Amino acid sequence: MKQTFLSLVFTIAAITIFAQPNSAGRSVLDPAYEPFYHGVASGDPLPDRVILWTRITTSALTENVTWQIATDVNFNNVVNSGVVTTDDTKDFTVKVDAAGLQANTWYYYRFNGQGKYSITGRTRTAPTTGVTNLRFAVLSCSNLPNGYFHAYRNIVDKNEVDAVLHLGDYIYEYKTNSAVPNDTTRKHEPDNEILTLADYRMRHSQYKLDADLRECHRQFPFICVWDDHETTNNSWKGGADNHTQGTEGNWYDRKGFGIKAYFEWMPLRPISPTNDSSIYRTLSFGNLADVIMVDTRLEGRDQQAPGILVQPTHPIIIDSTRSLFGAPQLTWFNNQLKNSTATWKIVGNQVMVAPLTINALIVNPDQWDGYPFDRKKVFDNILGNDIKNVVFLTGDIHTSWANDVPYDRSIYNPSTGAGSAAVEFVCTSVTSGSEINVSAGIVQSANPHMKYIDLSKRGYVLLDITASRTQGDWIHVSDITKKSFTASVSASWAVNLGERFLRMAVSPIATRSGMPNLATAPTSVGNIIKTDIVSLMCYPNPFTKEIQLQYYLFEGGNSIATVFDKRGRKVFEQALPGNTIGLHEANLQLEKLSKGNYIVQIVTPKGTIAKEIIKVQ
Repeated sequence: MKQTFLSLVFTIAAITIFAQPNSAGRSVLDPAYEPFYHGVASGDPLPDRVILWTRITTSALTENVTWQIATDVNFNNVVNSGVVTTDDTKDFTVKVDAAGLQANTWYYYRFNGQGKYSITGRTRTAPTTGVTNLRFAVLSCSNLPNGYFHAYRNIVDKNEVDAVLHLGDYIYEYKTNSAVPNDTTRKHEPDNEILTLADYRMRHSQYKLDADLRECHRQFPFICVWDDHETTNNSWKGGADNHTQGTEGNWYDRKGFGIKAYFEWMPLRPISPTNDSSIYRTLSFGNLADVIMVDTRLEGRDQQAPGILVQPTHPIIIDSTRSLFGAPQLTWFNNQLKNSTATWKIVGNQVMVAPLTINALIVNPDQWDGYPFDRKKVFDNILGNDIKNVVFLTGDIHTSWANDVPYDRSIYNPSTGAGSAAVEFVCTSVTSGSEINVSAGIVQSANPHMKYIDLSKRGYVLLDITASRTQGDWIHVSDITKKSFTASVSASWAVNLGERFLRMAVSPIATRSGMPNLATAPTSVGNIIKTDIVSLMCYPNPFTKEIQLQYYLFEGGNSIATVFDKRGRKVFEQALPGNTIGLHEANLQLEKLSKGNYIVQIVTPKGTIAKEIIKVQ
């Protein structure tokens, strides 16, 4: 999402944040997790299987990692297990589609590598029949330097959801910008706009080290789609607003790097064994809901109309050949809606569906407003086939909205909701900024189908689904630049079975009982550290010209990278830039070396680590 898209309509509130040299923060490397520093995760639950994920930090060229999934936290009843081999082609990530499971069941899972167990994760399979209630946390837009990930932590603290629906902008591509006060660990790594596969992998690595995100992943299965910042701002299938062809490389290479890193680092199931670049898919939760995840960003989107405040008669807007989905996905999506036998059709989507105009001008053509012909085809399918109970879930915009979605604004009745085709719950961001100095009433006066708007708070939507209604509570957290926080419900809106419009809920969603206990935390190792440095990434390997290192220092001190040939002769040496506690990255230019096998050694005042690298030309 272009964060300044309302800048010609509204005055953006400035947020001034100063970085201090104190690195005591949450995004740190915990020795208790060795060698699975990035934790564990699960995702895409089906009735008989679920994706399990981890990443092993190693100096070897390959690693064999065993996995187990059990019905009990002590692993006395292991129901499936196996061994996965991983290497640098997967960035040493491990992904398992653990099958043979029972529907609607909580499981515990773990990995073992280098003789050590990972932390224990908790996950749940999807139900099949007799489902009376589902509960999801819905969130998007987690920009690490903007603040602490309180939304993830609150989801864990509440311990009420069946799964987390992440609607994109899981990472951000920008170079280091403002960090929260007194916490330099929230500066982006690498310290540049990410462009290469190594860059994207390194950024995913940093985000997975955040303690709040890591804990949320290990307690609940995630169902995810990307938005634009997993590649770069306002991306479409053939380019992006924030990509300069040539000086920032080839767009299709960059898009491919972002997609590859996303599939490596996320607990996501490919839609088929031969398709590792598409993410649109349906996950069924018995008779109660089908969760239909779509890609309105990279799959088939044509280029956006330029600018903001665009005339609806702009030649690009009225071009009926332009698409938001692409023809294959649009056909698939309409068929999913039409053929669903579930009570509720829950659509996980990146950008706002409901029209948003000011003075009859399209505010943001990056949203569905910029693609009216695809929107009409979807609405024609919904109304023409009398498809009821369609609920759109949306992220991207960094603000909170509860919308009726009118088929035609000229015949929509804001008092009764007549003329609405569906409803939309728009979650705010986890941290990404979008504070706007304007009354929500000004927006609502021009868009009466928008029933609730908050333009400043951070948090997520708690979505509760029953046979009679679907309700969303906007849970907002206090100051994301401070480690301590509170959370509260700011608004509650619901859609009743068979209706196509929102009503203000009578009360917030009730506390859910009967949830299993959270998986326990690892045993603390205190301050005992075998070495003061851990190498998290050395990429690419094999290499041709250069390698990028990501490493973590537990204690401050000067570090030196030295490369030795197979006879033990020093052929390269470079002082590393990071000498303070925390996460660092470095680039070694090794194009002058002959092809062959080498050892790269990193030496600090208290320890040494080494890894074999291979130069192929």
